[in-house]
Amino acid sequence: MRLSFGQQLKMAQKQILAPRMIQSMEILQLPILALQERIEQEMEENPVLDLVESDPDLPDEQFEAEKADAKAETEKELVVDESKDNQDDFERLDRMNEEWPETFEERRQPSSNRIEQDALRRHDAMANMVSRPQTLQDHLHNQIGWFDLEEEMRLLVDRIIYNLNDDGRLAGQLCDLLEADAPPERLALAEEALAIVQRLDPAGVGTRTDQECLLLQLEPGMPLEQEMRKLIENHLEDLAANRLPLISKKTGYSIEQIHTIWDELKKLNPHPGSLFRDTHVPAVTPDVFVERDDEGIYVVRLEDEKTPTLNISPYYRKLLSNPETNEETREYIKRKINAAQWLIDSIQQRQSTLTRVSQAIVDHQTEFLDKGPEAIEPLKMQQIADKVGVHVTTVSRAVDDKWIQTARGLFPLKKLFVGGTVSSDGKEVAYDAVRIKLQEIVDGEDKQKPFSDDELVRQLDREGLKVARRTVTKYRKSMGIGSSRQRREWRDDDT
Repeated sequence: MRLSFGQQLKMAQKQILAPRMIQSMEILQLPILALQERIEQEMEENPVLDLVESDPDLPDEQFEAEKADAKAETEKELVVDESKDNQDDFERLDRMNEEWPETFEERRQPSSNRIEQDALRRHDAMANMVSRPQTLQDHLHNQIGWFDLEEEMRLLVDRIIYNLNDDGRLAGQLCDLLEADAPPERLALAEEALAIVQRLDPAGVGTRTDQECLLLQLEPGMPLEQEMRKLIENHLEDLAANRLPLISKKTGYSIEQIHTIWDELKKLNPHPGSLFRDTHVPAVTPDVFVERDDEGIYVVRLEDEKTPTLNISPYYRKLLSNPETNEETREYIKRKINAAQWLIDSIQQRQSTLTRVSQAIVDHQTEFLDKGPEAIEPLKMQQIADKVGVHVTTVSRAVDDKWIQTARGLFPLKKLFVGGTVSSDGKEVAYDAVRIKLQEIVDGEDKQKPFSDDELVRQLDREGLKVARRTVTKYRKSMGIGSSRQRREWRDDDT
């Protein structure tokens, strides 16, 4: 093999995505709200884009006809010389303003109606803005004024407060909050600062272990306070593992007493900071609606009412066809019209692809819509891609971050893609159906003798579902179902 440096010519075929294709894929992946923002941004940056607004006094048929005429006008051949670089469009725009100081500037200036709509939209956005909730750190910091602290102590208390995690707990060691070469006196002072934090509300903040957190929440006079303290100090792990006979043997409490104490323990909060978590859930806008037609067939409908209808401004079309328009201005307008047409085509392509993909999904999951989650069918993206006639990545982009509104509720489109296993009769069964059946078996078991994972496998097999033991264990843990020991309900005669 010879190694050398030199230049040589080589012919090769490469597949390169054109900018228009990249934009089309980006538009397809956007959910409805992000698409609206993208359209507003494009309208601000591209002066040739116009918004087609429906007239309430105009019949729908006439409005659709006018919109079709406008679309036909925009589809006239508008060729841009792609061999030229798209340089400094904004400089051209400035020079055009100098050439037409009145006409062009008047065109760029938004109408009074547009200004009013923008102002109302900004006002609504400000009015509906969620106020910043009080954080745990704010709540604790406001209580520091109750104590007469020296400056050094106050700074240490603040440092501890602002290093608490979302649960209100102090993760790591206290010495980690101090300087690397801090003397022992400094660490002792930090311990005093931590004790002050642990006296604040809510009870249990600033603790480092579950045991310390629960003990801080016990107060004299609480029901079973001494018994709870004994269990927390000596048998917290046994409680978590449901080893009640062992606790009964060591403490002398009956199983019934331990259950009563445990019920009181469950009223304590091992995550005191959770009271201040931001639980705001953003509103979800569905991209696709599923409705039944007159024949009872499920038909999808896109949320088109909130998607603005765009066309290319007649003003710029006339300006482009005007023989008095100079070549530099003509090139600028052509480029902007091309960009506008790409955007319009991409939006239309998104609507077409999303409709076909959603309809194929709905056709496959008709049983789910009729009967509920237990009837959901296994479905892979490749199946939809083959049915629609597109690449699987196109299906992935089409369903990404999209929501579908059905009579069964509001779901992410991706939720309707599920894996599956083969039942005893050779039929594919979705894993979601296996989980539902597993929950039913656990709910109906004898809690004195709960099923082991091996027995759960056998019970599922009796239902016609062949699942491996490791799969049952994985599903059980993901569903928050404890082991057979943890699910067992102990009685006094079991000890």
